[in-house]
Amino acid sequence: MTTDATIIGAGLGGLTLARVLHVHGIPVTVYEAEPSPNARTQGGMLDIHDYNGQLAVQAAGLMDEFRGIVLEGRQAMRILDRDGNVMLDQPDDGTGGRPEVQRGELRQLLLDSLPAGTVRWGHKVSGVRTLGDSRHEVTFADGSAVVTSLLVGADGAWSRVRPLLSDSVPEYTGMSFVETYLFDAHTRHPAVAKAVGGGSMFAIEPDKAQIAAHREKDETLHAYVMLTKPLEWFADIDFTDSAAATARIAEEFEGWAPEVTALITESDTAPILRPHHTLPVGHRWDRVPGVTLVGDAAHLIPPNGEGANLAMLDGAELGQAIAAHPDDVEAALTAYEQTMFPRSAAVGEAEVDAPDNPTLEEVINFFTQAAQPQ
Repeated sequence: MTTDATIIGAGLGGLTLARVLHVHGIPVTVYEAEPSPNARTQGGMLDIHDYNGQLAVQAAGLMDEFRGIVLEGRQAMRILDRDGNVMLDQPDDGTGGRPEVQRGELRQLLLDSLPAGTVRWGHKVSGVRTLGDSRHEVTFADGSAVVTSLLVGADGAWSRVRPLLSDSVPEYTGMSFVETYLFDAHTRHPAVAKAVGGGSMFAIEPDKAQIAAHREKDETLHAYVMLTKPLEWFADIDFTDSAAATARIAEEFEGWAPEVTALITESDTAPILRPHHTLPVGHRWDRVPGVTLVGDAAHLIPPNGEGANLAMLDGAELGQAIAAHPDDVEAALTAYEQTMFPRSAAVGEAEVDAPDNPTLEEVINFFTQAAQPQ
Protein backbone atom coordinates (compact mmCIF):
# COMPACT_ATOMS: atom_id res chain seq x y z
CA MET A 1 0.00 0.00 0.00
CA THR A 2 1.37 3.41 -0.91
CA THR A 3 -0.19 5.26 2.04
CA ASP A 4 -1.34 4.65 5.57
CA ALA A 5 -5.06 4.68 6.27
CA THR A 6 -6.35 7.36 8.64
CA ILE A 7 -9.59 6.61 10.50
CA ILE A 8 -11.46 9.21 12.52
CA GLY A 9 -13.43 7.57 15.32
CA ALA A 10 -12.79 4.49 17.48
CA GLY A 11 -16.32 3.12 17.49
CA LEU A 12 -17.25 -0.34 16.28
CA GLY A 13 -17.14 0.56 12.58
CA GLY A 14 -13.77 2.30 12.71
CA LEU A 15 -12.18 -0.41 14.85
CA THR A 16 -13.51 -3.20 12.64
CA LEU A 17 -11.97 -1.44 9.64
CA ALA A 18 -8.68 -1.01 11.50
CA ARG A 19 -8.63 -4.68 12.47
CA VAL A 20 -9.33 -5.94 8.93
CA LEU A 21 -6.61 -3.66 7.53
CA HIS A 22 -4.21 -4.94 10.19
CA VAL A 23 -5.05 -8.55 9.28
CA HIS A 24 -4.05 -7.72 5.70
CA GLY A 25 -0.83 -5.99 6.75
CA ILE A 26 -1.97 -2.48 5.87
CA PRO A 27 -0.77 0.32 8.20
CA VAL A 28 -3.56 2.22 9.90
CA THR A 29 -4.00 4.90 12.56
CA VAL A 30 -7.24 5.66 14.38
CA TYR A 31 -7.81 9.08 15.95
CA GLU A 32 -10.37 9.27 18.76
CA ALA A 33 -11.64 12.32 20.64
CA GLU A 34 -12.17 10.46 23.91
CA PRO A 35 -9.14 10.61 26.22
CA SER A 36 -9.05 6.85 26.94
CA PRO A 37 -10.90 3.60 26.20
CA ASN A 38 -12.79 3.87 29.49
CA ALA A 39 -13.61 7.58 29.41
CA ARG A 40 -17.34 6.82 29.24
CA THR A 41 -19.69 3.87 29.27
CA GLN A 42 -20.24 2.33 25.86
CA GLY A 43 -23.95 1.65 25.90
CA GLY A 44 -25.82 -1.55 26.55
CA MET A 45 -26.52 -4.78 24.73
CA LEU A 46 -26.12 -5.45 21.04
CA ASP A 47 -27.55 -8.35 19.08
CA ILE A 48 -24.94 -9.19 16.45
CA HIS A 49 -26.66 -10.67 13.43
CA ASP A 50 -25.45 -13.62 11.42
CA TYR A 51 -26.18 -11.83 8.13
CA ASN A 52 -24.11 -8.68 8.73
CA GLY A 53 -22.38 -8.10 12.08
CA GLN A 54 -21.07 -11.64 12.41
CA LEU A 55 -19.76 -11.52 8.84
CA ALA A 56 -17.66 -8.55 9.94
CA VAL A 57 -16.40 -10.45 12.98
CA GLN A 58 -15.41 -13.33 10.70
CA ALA A 59 -13.57 -10.97 8.34
CA ALA A 60 -11.71 -9.63 11.37
CA GLY A 61 -10.69 -13.17 12.37
CA LEU A 62 -12.25 -12.83 15.82
CA MET A 63 -15.09 -15.36 15.93
CA ASP A 64 -13.63 -17.42 18.79
CA GLU A 65 -13.10 -14.29 20.87
CA PHE A 66 -16.59 -13.09 19.98
CA ARG A 67 -18.20 -16.32 21.15
CA GLY A 68 -16.41 -15.83 24.45
CA ILE A 69 -18.33 -12.62 25.21
CA VAL A 70 -21.78 -13.81 24.14
CA LEU A 71 -24.29 -13.70 27.02
CA GLU A 72 -26.16 -16.97 26.93
CA GLY A 73 -29.95 -16.85 27.14
CA ARG A 74 -30.24 -13.18 26.26
CA GLN A 75 -32.01 -13.83 22.95
CA ALA A 76 -35.11 -14.57 25.00
CA MET A 77 -37.80 -11.96 24.33
CA ARG A 78 -41.16 -11.04 25.74
CA ILE A 79 -43.81 -8.45 24.94
CA LEU A 80 -46.14 -7.06 27.60
CA ASP A 81 -49.13 -4.79 27.36
CA ARG A 82 -49.45 -1.72 29.59
CA ASP A 83 -51.11 -3.81 32.29
CA GLY A 84 -48.16 -6.18 32.49
CA ASN A 85 -49.91 -9.06 30.71
CA VAL A 86 -47.48 -11.23 28.73
CA MET A 87 -48.54 -11.17 25.08
CA LEU A 88 -45.48 -12.99 23.73
CA ASP A 89 -42.86 -15.02 25.59
CA GLN A 90 -40.14 -16.36 23.32
CA PRO A 91 -37.33 -18.32 25.03
CA ASP A 92 -33.74 -18.43 23.86
CA ASP A 93 -33.44 -21.93 22.47
CA GLY A 94 -29.97 -21.37 21.09
CA THR A 95 -31.01 -21.48 17.44
CA GLY A 96 -31.33 -17.74 16.83
CA GLY A 97 -28.85 -15.83 14.74
CA ARG A 98 -28.63 -12.74 16.95
CA PRO A 99 -26.48 -13.49 20.01
CA GLU A 100 -26.28 -10.67 22.54
CA VAL A 101 -23.06 -9.06 23.74
CA GLN A 102 -22.19 -5.99 25.75
CA ARG A 103 -21.19 -3.13 23.46
CA GLY A 104 -18.27 -2.18 25.71
CA GLU A 105 -16.89 -5.73 25.69
CA LEU A 106 -17.16 -5.95 21.89
CA ARG A 107 -15.34 -2.65 21.54
CA GLN A 108 -12.63 -3.80 23.93
CA LEU A 109 -12.27 -7.05 21.99
CA LEU A 110 -11.55 -5.04 18.85
CA LEU A 111 -9.15 -2.71 20.68
CA ASP A 112 -7.24 -5.67 22.09
CA SER A 113 -6.85 -7.11 18.58
CA LEU A 114 -4.89 -4.06 17.36
CA PRO A 115 -1.20 -3.31 17.90
CA ALA A 116 -0.42 -0.91 20.72
CA GLY A 117 -0.50 2.69 19.54
CA THR A 118 -2.94 2.10 16.68
CA VAL A 119 -5.54 4.27 18.41
CA ARG A 120 -4.46 7.82 19.28
CA TRP A 121 -6.66 8.89 22.17
CA GLY A 122 -7.51 12.49 23.00
CA HIS A 123 -7.50 13.66 19.38
CA LYS A 124 -10.65 15.71 18.89
CA VAL A 125 -11.01 16.89 15.30
CA SER A 126 -11.28 20.65 14.93
CA GLY A 127 -11.19 20.81 11.13
CA VAL A 128 -10.75 18.85 7.92
CA ARG A 129 -9.77 20.29 4.55
CA THR A 130 -8.93 19.08 1.07
CA LEU A 131 -5.39 19.69 -0.15
CA GLY A 132 -5.78 18.27 -3.63
CA ASP A 133 -4.26 15.21 -5.27
CA SER A 134 -6.45 12.95 -3.07
CA ARG A 135 -4.88 14.33 0.11
CA HIS A 136 -6.67 15.72 3.15
CA GLU A 137 -5.48 17.48 6.26
CA VAL A 138 -7.07 16.77 9.62
CA THR A 139 -6.40 19.22 12.44
CA PHE A 140 -7.00 18.49 16.11
CA ALA A 141 -7.99 20.60 19.09
CA ASP A 142 -4.48 20.33 20.56
CA GLY A 143 -3.03 22.07 17.49
CA SER A 144 -1.55 18.98 15.86
CA ALA A 145 -2.44 17.86 12.34
CA VAL A 146 -2.09 14.90 10.00
CA VAL A 147 -2.11 14.70 6.20
CA THR A 148 -3.40 11.53 4.59
CA SER A 149 -4.26 10.14 1.18
CA LEU A 150 -6.85 7.76 2.62
CA LEU A 151 -9.27 9.33 5.11
CA VAL A 152 -12.23 7.44 6.60
CA GLY A 153 -14.89 9.16 8.68
CA ALA A 154 -16.09 6.68 11.30
CA ASP A 155 -17.04 9.51 13.61
CA GLY A 156 -20.76 9.00 13.99
CA ALA A 157 -23.88 11.10 13.62
CA TRP A 158 -22.16 14.48 13.84
CA SER A 159 -19.19 13.52 11.67
CA ARG A 160 -16.57 16.17 11.01
CA VAL A 161 -15.50 14.28 7.88
CA ARG A 162 -18.94 14.08 6.24
CA PRO A 163 -18.94 17.72 4.97
CA LEU A 164 -16.12 16.79 2.59
CA LEU A 165 -18.63 14.56 0.81
CA SER A 166 -22.15 15.74 1.58
CA ASP A 167 -24.14 18.77 2.72
CA SER A 168 -26.66 16.56 4.54
CA VAL A 169 -27.04 17.01 8.29
CA PRO A 170 -28.98 14.82 10.74
CA GLU A 171 -32.56 15.79 11.53
CA TYR A 172 -34.56 14.93 14.63
CA THR A 173 -36.83 11.92 14.09
CA GLY A 174 -39.49 13.05 16.53
CA MET A 175 -38.61 10.32 19.03
CA SER A 176 -36.24 10.25 21.99
CA PHE A 177 -35.20 7.58 24.45
CA VAL A 178 -34.74 8.16 28.14
CA GLU A 179 -32.28 5.63 29.57
CA THR A 180 -32.39 4.18 33.06
CA TYR A 181 -30.54 1.41 34.92
CA LEU A 182 -31.58 -0.91 37.74
CA PHE A 183 -28.73 -2.78 39.43
CA ASP A 184 -28.83 -6.11 41.31
CA ALA A 185 -32.33 -6.54 39.98
CA HIS A 186 -33.10 -9.96 41.47
CA THR A 187 -32.45 -8.80 45.02
CA ARG A 188 -33.29 -5.08 44.83
CA HIS A 189 -36.01 -5.00 42.15
CA PRO A 190 -37.46 -8.55 42.03
CA ALA A 191 -40.86 -7.63 40.55
CA VAL A 192 -39.20 -5.75 37.70
CA ALA A 193 -36.72 -8.56 37.10
CA LYS A 194 -39.60 -11.03 36.83
CA ALA A 195 -41.44 -8.81 34.37
CA VAL A 196 -38.40 -8.34 32.13
CA GLY A 197 -37.52 -12.03 32.04
CA GLY A 198 -34.24 -13.49 30.89
CA GLY A 199 -33.50 -11.37 27.83
CA SER A 200 -35.29 -8.38 26.32
CA MET A 201 -38.74 -7.04 27.13
CA PHE A 202 -40.98 -4.59 25.31
CA ALA A 203 -43.97 -3.07 27.12
CA ILE A 204 -46.20 -1.46 24.54
CA GLU A 205 -49.32 0.64 24.30
CA PRO A 206 -49.82 0.98 20.54
CA ASP A 207 -50.20 4.53 19.30
CA LYS A 208 -48.78 5.95 22.53
CA ALA A 209 -45.54 4.82 24.17
CA GLN A 210 -43.14 1.97 24.79
CA ILE A 211 -40.65 0.87 27.38
CA ALA A 212 -37.93 -1.59 26.41
CA ALA A 213 -35.46 -3.29 28.72
CA HIS A 214 -32.50 -5.66 28.43
CA ARG A 215 -31.07 -7.93 31.05
CA GLU A 216 -27.35 -7.23 31.00
CA LYS A 217 -24.53 -8.81 33.00
CA ASP A 218 -24.53 -8.91 36.80
CA GLU A 219 -28.34 -8.69 37.00
CA THR A 220 -28.39 -5.18 35.54
CA LEU A 221 -31.57 -4.06 33.80
CA HIS A 222 -31.03 -1.38 31.18
CA ALA A 223 -34.23 0.36 30.10
CA TYR A 224 -35.16 2.63 27.22
CA VAL A 225 -38.26 4.75 27.68
CA MET A 226 -39.44 5.65 24.16
CA LEU A 227 -41.32 8.91 23.78
CA THR A 228 -42.54 10.59 20.60
CA LYS A 229 -42.24 14.23 21.60
CA PRO A 230 -40.72 17.39 20.08
CA LEU A 231 -37.33 18.47 21.37
CA GLU A 232 -39.00 21.48 22.98
CA TRP A 233 -40.99 19.15 25.24
CA PHE A 234 -37.78 17.62 26.60
CA ALA A 235 -36.17 21.06 26.89
CA ASP A 236 -38.79 21.94 29.50
CA ILE A 237 -37.55 19.10 31.71
CA ASP A 238 -34.58 19.79 33.98
CA PHE A 239 -32.56 16.60 33.60
CA THR A 240 -30.05 17.95 36.14
CA ASP A 241 -32.81 17.45 38.73
CA SER A 242 -33.01 13.67 38.71
CA ALA A 243 -36.09 13.35 40.90
CA ALA A 244 -38.08 15.94 38.98
CA ALA A 245 -37.10 14.52 35.59
CA THR A 246 -37.97 10.99 36.70
CA ALA A 247 -41.36 12.11 37.95
CA ARG A 248 -42.13 13.98 34.72
CA ILE A 249 -41.22 11.02 32.52
CA ALA A 250 -43.22 8.64 34.73
CA GLU A 251 -46.31 10.84 34.30
CA GLU A 252 -46.46 9.72 30.66
CA PHE A 253 -47.07 6.15 31.87
CA GLU A 254 -49.76 6.80 34.45
CA GLY A 255 -51.95 3.73 34.87
CA TRP A 256 -49.35 1.27 33.58
CA ALA A 257 -48.42 -1.80 35.64
CA PRO A 258 -46.11 -0.81 38.52
CA GLU A 259 -43.61 -3.56 37.70
CA VAL A 260 -43.16 -1.87 34.32
CA THR A 261 -43.12 1.77 35.39
CA ALA A 262 -40.61 0.83 38.10
CA LEU A 263 -38.06 0.77 35.26
CA ILE A 264 -38.43 4.55 35.50
CA THR A 265 -39.31 5.24 39.11
CA GLU A 266 -36.86 2.79 40.72
CA SER A 267 -33.89 3.66 38.49
CA ASP A 268 -30.55 3.57 40.27
CA THR A 269 -29.19 6.23 37.92
CA ALA A 270 -30.35 9.64 36.78
CA PRO A 271 -32.44 9.50 33.59
CA ILE A 272 -30.39 10.17 30.46
CA LEU A 273 -31.98 11.81 27.43
CA ARG A 274 -31.07 10.33 24.02
CA PRO A 275 -32.70 12.23 21.12
CA HIS A 276 -32.69 10.32 17.84
CA HIS A 277 -31.62 11.86 14.56
CA THR A 278 -31.44 10.52 11.04
CA LEU A 279 -29.86 11.27 7.69
CA PRO A 280 -32.01 11.17 4.55
CA VAL A 281 -32.93 7.64 3.49
CA GLY A 282 -30.61 6.59 0.70
CA HIS A 283 -27.99 9.17 1.68
CA ARG A 284 -25.10 9.03 -0.77
CA TRP A 285 -22.48 11.25 -2.36
CA ASP A 286 -20.40 11.60 -5.50
CA ARG A 287 -16.96 10.03 -5.32
CA VAL A 288 -14.42 12.38 -3.75
CA PRO A 289 -10.82 11.17 -4.12
CA GLY A 290 -9.22 9.80 -0.98
CA VAL A 291 -12.13 9.92 1.48
CA THR A 292 -15.21 7.93 2.48
CA LEU A 293 -17.51 7.21 5.46
CA VAL A 294 -18.67 4.20 7.46
CA GLY A 295 -21.45 3.60 9.94
CA ASP A 296 -23.61 6.42 11.28
CA ALA A 297 -21.42 8.98 9.56
CA ALA A 298 -22.63 7.50 6.27
CA HIS A 299 -26.20 6.35 6.95
CA LEU A 300 -27.61 7.39 10.31
CA ILE A 301 -31.02 5.81 10.97
CA PRO A 302 -33.29 5.51 14.03
CA PRO A 303 -32.37 2.65 16.39
CA ASN A 304 -33.71 -0.60 14.95
CA GLY A 305 -31.05 -3.15 15.86
CA GLU A 306 -29.12 -2.69 12.61
CA GLY A 307 -26.90 0.35 13.23
CA ALA A 308 -23.93 -1.31 14.93
CA ASN A 309 -24.16 -4.32 12.63
CA LEU A 310 -24.12 -2.14 9.53
CA ALA A 311 -21.20 -0.09 10.85
CA MET A 312 -19.14 -3.22 11.45
CA LEU A 313 -19.99 -4.65 8.03
CA ASP A 314 -19.09 -1.31 6.44
CA GLY A 315 -15.71 -1.42 8.16
CA ALA A 316 -15.05 -5.02 7.20
CA GLU A 317 -16.03 -4.60 3.54
CA LEU A 318 -14.07 -1.37 3.18
CA GLY A 319 -11.02 -3.07 4.65
CA GLN A 320 -11.41 -6.00 2.27
CA ALA A 321 -11.83 -3.64 -0.70
CA ILE A 322 -8.65 -1.77 0.22
CA ALA A 323 -6.79 -5.07 0.57
CA ALA A 324 -8.07 -6.17 -2.84
CA HIS A 325 -6.84 -2.92 -4.46
CA PRO A 326 -3.62 -2.18 -2.54
CA ASP A 327 -2.28 0.23 -5.15
CA ASP A 328 -5.55 1.86 -6.23
CA VAL A 329 -7.37 3.63 -3.41
CA GLU A 330 -10.04 5.01 -5.73
CA ALA A 331 -10.93 1.57 -7.04
CA ALA A 332 -11.24 0.35 -3.45
CA LEU A 333 -13.44 3.22 -2.33
CA THR A 334 -15.63 2.95 -5.41
CA ALA A 335 -16.15 -0.80 -4.92
CA TYR A 336 -17.02 -0.28 -1.25
CA GLU A 337 -19.51 2.55 -1.86
CA GLN A 338 -21.24 0.71 -4.71
CA THR A 339 -22.12 -2.06 -2.24
CA MET A 340 -22.70 0.07 0.85
CA PHE A 341 -25.11 2.62 -0.69
CA PRO A 342 -27.89 0.19 -1.73
CA ARG A 343 -27.50 -1.90 1.44
CA SER A 344 -27.93 1.04 3.78
CA ALA A 345 -30.74 2.48 1.65
CA ALA A 346 -32.67 -0.80 1.88
CA VAL A 347 -32.47 -0.76 5.68
CA GLY A 348 -33.56 2.87 5.80
CA GLU A 349 -36.49 2.25 3.45
CA ALA A 350 -37.66 -0.66 5.59
CA GLU A 351 -37.72 1.68 8.57
CA VAL A 352 -39.75 4.27 6.65
CA ASP A 353 -42.21 1.61 5.44
CA ALA A 354 -42.95 0.43 8.99
CA PRO A 355 -46.44 1.47 10.15
CA ASP A 356 -46.51 4.70 12.17
CA ASN A 357 -49.13 3.41 14.60
CA PRO A 358 -48.83 -0.39 14.68
CA THR A 359 -51.36 -2.52 16.48
CA LEU A 360 -50.15 -4.85 19.21
CA GLU A 361 -50.60 -7.76 16.80
CA GLU A 362 -48.39 -6.01 14.21
CA VAL A 363 -45.74 -5.38 16.86
CA ILE A 364 -45.75 -9.04 17.90
CA ASN A 365 -45.52 -10.17 14.28
CA PHE A 366 -42.60 -7.79 13.68
CA PHE A 367 -40.57 -9.06 16.62
CA THR A 368 -41.44 -12.68 15.92
CA GLN A 369 -40.22 -12.38 12.33
CA ALA A 370 -37.11 -10.44 13.36
CA ALA A 371 -36.10 -13.22 15.71
CA GLN A 372 -36.15 -15.84 12.95
CA PRO A 373 -32.86 -16.87 11.28
CA GLN A 374 -32.23 -15.06 8.00
